[in-house]
Amino acid sequence: MAKMNFKSEPGGKFKEAAPGPEPANDNSALITATEWQWIDPKTILPRQWIYGRHYIRKYVSVTVSPGGLGKTAKAIVEALSMVTGRELLGEKVHERARVWLLNEDPREELDRRIAAACKYYEIRPSEIAGRLFVNSFRDQEFITAKQTKGETVIVAPFRDGLEAEIRRKGIDVMIVDPFVSTHSVVENDNMAIDLVIKQFWAPVIEKTGIAAELIHHSKKLGGNEVNAESARSAGSLIGAARSAIALNGMTVDEANKANVESRHDHFRATDAKANMAPKSEQSRWYKIESVDLANATVERPADHVGVVTSWRWPDAMQGMTIGDLLSVQKIVNAGSWKDSSQATNWVGRAVAEALGLDVDEDRTKERIKQMLKRWKDSGALKVETKEDENRKKRPFVVVGEWAIQSEDD
Repeated sequence: MAKMNFKSEPGGKFKEAAPGPEPANDNSALITATEWQWIDPKTILPRQWIYGRHYIRKYVSVTVSPGGLGKTAKAIVEALSMVTGRELLGEKVHERARVWLLNEDPREELDRRIAAACKYYEIRPSEIAGRLFVNSFRDQEFITAKQTKGETVIVAPFRDGLEAEIRRKGIDVMIVDPFVSTHSVVENDNMAIDLVIKQFWAPVIEKTGIAAELIHHSKKLGGNEVNAESARSAGSLIGAARSAIALNGMTVDEANKANVESRHDHFRATDAKANMAPKSEQSRWYKIESVDLANATVERPADHVGVVTSWRWPDAMQGMTIGDLLSVQKIVNAGSWKDSSQATNWVGRAVAEALGLDVDEDRTKERIKQMLKRWKDSGALKVETKEDENRKKRPFVVVGEWAIQSEDD
């Protein structure tokens, strides 16, 4: 095909010139543009989600977390959910799967953690037989790539062996915890990490159809929020993932609002990246429960192991009755109560008096604030601007619509 030349005209316009000679070296055959043919959307197979909107066949997913928060315990329960087909953490299990869990802890410790989770969730041996595979990086080397003199080399024989083992055992999901234990390249080298994903994991995932979850440590953030950009090392890992979850511990402020005594037992997961599913607007909360393995000996006490469970944010109004609201309204109506929590006559003190609460305790104060918001939203209480003792106009809380208590309340 002759090459078409173009030449400019006055005013910046272009017009087609006479065909020119073919280039000496035509490399157009090196790449082909494929025309897309219309297809009925109903005939396209849906995406192959395995667990929630995170684990999906033929893709990499990533969880970013600070150390010691509960990422491994969460991964173990997720693995057991997929293996048993039971929604242990409230996430949808789309299909029962064979899961291969690889972890940096000693095998003995992994046995403790998995056994504790099975005990807590009352999982029977028959539910996991032939479906859960567990290995420690301490027992066998798992190296996907090496870096020598700045050059990244993919360990192709190991990649081929991994693919073969996945096929032999019928593995559906691989959970790698942590990702850094599977390669020896510089973490901050974007090109190197990108190569590990594209030339090691991508071929394995494409050929076997597995879902691969890579668990990764976050940077030291000094207490700041963990997000997609918080992942330690190069950003190419998050860039290659089709779903990324960030884990964060419960803050002091959150603990006060939730009326939680031990915030270190709670953490939340948020969608840091969700290319194939809508981002969750609300965090998914988890709590670590201690499980006694009852394995004490004469020389040593029994092990207590943390197991991740689903946890719901408590409702500030839990346990409140119409009678409680009426008691609050009566005290509010009988006095002069400001809306500001900084005021000595803050309306929250009226609530505390009516309900017998300690308003000076941080957790209780936060709960009272939430109750006041709910009552204002419902119209049971309302805010009016009135003059205070210094004749300055301030917002005060007064009774709105009175509660009506029936004989049964």
